[in-house]
Amino acid sequence: MHLSIPPGNMKGTMEGEASPELKLEGDIPARYVMPQQDRPSAAAGVAPIPVIDLGRLSRPDADGGAVEEEAKLRWALETWGFFMITNHGIEASLMDAMMNASKEFFGQPTEEKQKYNNIIDGKRFRLEGYRSELLQSEGQTLDWSCRLSLQVEPEGERSFHLWPKYPKSLRDVLLQYASRTKIIKDCIMRALANLLELDEDYFINRTTTRARALARLGYYPPCPRPDLVLGFKPHYDGGALSILFIEENADGLQVLRNGKWYNVLAKPYTLLINIAECIEIMSNGIFKSPPHRVLTNAEKERTSVAIFYGVDVETVVEPAPGLLDEKRLARFKKIKAEDYYGTVFEHFRQGKRLIDTLII
Repeated sequence: MHLSIPPGNMKGTMEGEASPELKLEGDIPARYVMPQQDRPSAAAGVAPIPVIDLGRLSRPDADGGAVEEEAKLRWALETWGFFMITNHGIEASLMDAMMNASKEFFGQPTEEKQKYNNIIDGKRFRLEGYRSELLQSEGQTLDWSCRLSLQVEPEGERSFHLWPKYPKSLRDVLLQYASRTKIIKDCIMRALANLLELDEDYFINRTTTRARALARLGYYPPCPRPDLVLGFKPHYDGGALSILFIEENADGLQVLRNGKWYNVLAKPYTLLINIAECIEIMSNGIFKSPPHRVLTNAEKERTSVAIFYGVDVETVVEPAPGLLDEKRLARFKKIKAEDYYGTVFEHFRQGKRLIDTLII
């Protein structure tokens, strides 16, 4: 399970650290080899993820364009949990700069990247910083990927001392990019509320004031045995909403539906959106948080930029009252966001989903 949980002082223990520099040839270390039943198999096909014009969705017009986009959005949220957006307001030049800065960081020598390692005293870790997988137990299988995680929201809680100094453009580019994705997040949150016939700001009010956002730059190097190893194990996203930018021609993302894995193919300069656990709870299960994973590739590397948006730590995560009546009962127990974030990580480490413990 992959998380958009708030960064900061959340810590864990470990028995050892996996090397962030993965071997590109030779034998695969045993701790990266998936159990037989979890190894990648042929996909059932390509997921029919709709492409939604965000401009038309957010600006109703006389030709009914917004209604058409809303229908596609509803279908996506009630089925696959994923959708793509175009006409989202981020220039191709900024997206290129963001991707290039990410590649420059991961292309540095090991010793430079390790300066931002998120391992504390060799025993504990924080969410912000550079890492590959952490070896939590002897039986844990590791992901074939490296990540750089940086908190971008709230503005006053950014820990710039943890941000890389190289490439020099990274800080400014990431802040500019994140300012744009925040606008996109708010636009989508309004659309979700409108679909559910809630107050337009229902979700925004719960994902703005003290809600944290984590940027995660991901690098998946070529793997000599993609039949044995995963870039990222199956997981659900915690928090509210995830916005993903994948470099062009970099396949590998898959979504699970009805027990089968389907490829998710992003189009150039589109953004992939999926809702996370807290929105599933607040929509009373109408909108689905999708399980997904990332495959490896024997020949191609893969770089991605994800922004994970959480909920305000002071809010109560519960089914929206406007969705409940004597015929529509709550499907989930309520939980304080602070308690959610305090326990979701432990469920993640155990390979479990916290939301399942809240089902009524």
